[in-house]
Amino acid sequence: MLKKRIIFTLLFYNGQFMLSRNFRLQNVGNLSWLQRNYNFADVAFFIDELIVLDVSREARDPDAFCAALEGISAGCFAPIAAGGGIESVDYARRLLRSGADKVVLNSALADNPALVRDVAQEFGQQCVVGSVDVKKDGASGYSAYIRNGNERLDMSLEEMLGGHAEGHVGELYLNCIDRDGTGQGYDFATLDLLPDGWSLPVILAGGVGNARHFAEGLADERVDAVATAHLFNFVGNGLKKARHALLDGGIELAQWPDKGTVVLRGHERAGA
Repeated sequence: MLKKRIIFTLLFYNGQFMLSRNFRLQNVGNLSWLQRNYNFADVAFFIDELIVLDVSREARDPDAFCAALEGISAGCFAPIAAGGGIESVDYARRLLRSGADKVVLNSALADNPALVRDVAQEFGQQCVVGSVDVKKDGASGYSAYIRNGNERLDMSLEEMLGGHAEGHVGELYLNCIDRDGTGQGYDFATLDLLPDGWSLPVILAGGVGNARHFAEGLADERVDAVATAHLFNFVGNGLKKARHALLDGGIELAQWPDKGTVVLRGHERAGA
């Protein structure tokens, strides 16, 4: 049986790391702040993977993002996926050379399937994470969004993911904009949007407020990994406690020796 995974997501915006609530961003601190408060050589003992996304709204600074990625990856043994603004195979290669093990493609799934294909052919399908942001549209329907949630797609999620995506994407990062940063738990109805017969691993994101939400997500057989992007939700030894609680609850997670306690100095958990 494949192990389930816990994933931590970092949001990078014009040189700063951010909190997000329904895709509205709040500045937290720069790379120096992150390195002072989060030692990912230690954090990596309590997560299975790290995702770093450039969510800059204006013109992106690839040099700054790659420099931040290099700083984060130093000493971090957990696999890292990086994305945001990937418009060429060359930039995907640059992210991989800056410390990433995988690349994340979002908008390209809808408007540049050739890029998805080319990146997969160059680096392997297992190296490509497809990212989809969905939002409730009316009483019962959902719509997919690209470009940091600013552009609503006319196509369904099934149309977006069918064909080229399943042939060139290794796994899917499925994020709910409505639940993003709310701490209200995952929206499992988003999983019903997947194409019939979808067989690729699914990372469920959007809504984690505590370890119980992790457990609820991982208990769903359609979910292979759960993700959170809230920097303050698991402060102190929160990640360690969450992982141990999941293991004690029978969740199939990888196990390795603990290494100290992760401390976020000078901050208490902010919101849910």
